[in-house]
Amino acid sequence: MKKMFDLAGQLIKFGIVGVISTALDYGLMVLFTEGFGIFYLLSSTLSYAISLIFNYFASMKFVFRSREDMGRLREFVTFTLLCLMGMGLNQLILWLIVEKCGIYYMISKILATVVVMVWNFVTRKLFLEERDITKKI
Repeated sequence: MKKMFDLAGQLIKFGIVGVISTALDYGLMVLFTEGFGIFYLLSSTLSYAISLIFNYFASMKFVFRSREDMGRLREFVTFTLLCLMGMGLNQLILWLIVEKCGIYYMISKILATVVVMVWNFVTRKLFLEERDITKKI
């Protein structure tokens, strides 16, 4: 039962960090696209990269326990590689929904974000979090 409560608490923290990161990502994408006239896929790439940096620091401070067997540089590189795969998934979904389904990019971004959010949680849990289940979340 305690494991379920710990996981629920972690999911809530992940959700809070995710909402802030998503707002940053989405807001910057719209700013770059609408405000600066940058193509939506490039805007999405730039905004995703910026929100990645915020998300790393917030996630590793508030959501996940750092692995003791992994140095901070390796942790950041692993986090970045996982996020780059997530960004590729985000871009593919965004492109498919906009170009193939004809749905406006702002709506498509929301749909892509939901899929990538699941990817991010699962991969971070598997590859970045301390595996000792006796430690407190």
